This record gives sequence, C-alpha cells and structure tokens, in this order.
Amino acid sequence: MSPHRNRVTPTGEIAAFPLRGAWTGNRGVIHRGRDIVRFHASDLWITCALQFRGRWREQWLPNRWTHLYFHDEAVSFAAGHRPCAECRRGSYLSYRDAWAAAAGHRPSATDMNRQLHRERLFRGTHRRRFHQLPWATLPTGTFVLLDHTPALIVDDHLSPWTPTGYQGRMPLPTSGTATVITPPSTITVLKAGYPVQIDPAARER
Repeated sequence: MSPHRNRVTPTGEIAAFPLRGAWTGNRGVIHRGRDIVRFHASDLWITCALQFRGRWREQWLPNRWTHLYFHDEAVSFAAGHRPCAECRRGSYLSYRDAWAAAAGHRPSATDMNRQLHRERLFRGTHRRRFHQLPWATLPTGTFVLLDHTPALIVDDHLSPWTPTGYQGRMPLPTSGTATVITPPSTITVLKAGYPVQIDPAARER
C-alpha cells in the first residue's frame, strides 16, 4: 500500500514517502477526503505523541484536524512545529521555560504560535522563510540547507536528511554563515537546553 501524503519534511512540505514517524501532529483541518488541500489552517502548528491515554481516532475524518507525521522531533522543529500542551505537557513546559529563559519573560502559547509563524513563513504567503545565521551559533538539533538538501547538526557533524532517513555524516563548518531551516526562536530553545529527540541514525558513523 502506498503511503499517504501526510509526512512532513524538515522544510515543512507535506509529502508521501514510506519513512515512519516518531511523532504525529497537526496544522488544523487541511484535508478533503484523503487529499491535502491546504498548507495550514492557522498559526497553531503542534507536534503530538503517537499514543496518549489510550485514545484512538480515525484519520481523514471530515472537518477534523489532519494527522501529520514527523521522522523525529528535530524534523518537526525545523518544519516550524512546537510540542502540544495536552498530550506532551512535560515537553511543552520544557519548551516554554527554555523560551522564557532566553526571552526574559514567560510566553503564552499564543505568543509562541505567532512568533513561530512569522519565522517559518513569509507574511501572507505559504512560502517558507529561511534564516542566515553564523555556523558557530547553531546548536545540536538545528536543520540547515546544504545545496537544497536538509541536514541536521548533531554534535560535531552534519547528517543529511532524505525521505528514507538520515544518510551519512559531513564535517560541520565552524565559520561563515548557514542557511537555517529551524526557526530562530526554536534555536534559542535548543541553546537553553531543551532535550530534542533525534533519530539514532543521525549519530551513526
């Protein structure tokens, strides 16, 4: 059976590929039938647990939020999502508190949603926004673009991402500027110590 078009890439695109997701999540109701017909429905983009309190809900229900899937949490962060405040309460609080440590004040969920939306998309469009930042300032868990290929910073190396998973290792530059996919606010969260989940393949030699 062919995979549905409900997997999310690090750049935020929704595509069909067989790579399994460690997380689900949503951007509101963006499907009709079994087809994705919108890029997002609001500025609320969240990452959810695959299982929560034994709940189960059929996918593709009319007028119900659209299930999306992410290879790992680093991919979901790069795509512009944040942890869900209900099914991932502990992760949400850790994310919010790390944001607060960097910003100097505790944001509301609405504050974070609006800020992330400004950072992931150009205003009034569905066009993805990237950021030029110094390599030396980027923590583990940050996604960058290398010749149009997403790559994850993991400790002292880069791990290119493909629709079949992480593939190999590349040297991590220590000077110059990177084209960064992960929103800057989430990068500050990572710098503040948020323990982002990364697929083990990204660390393999």
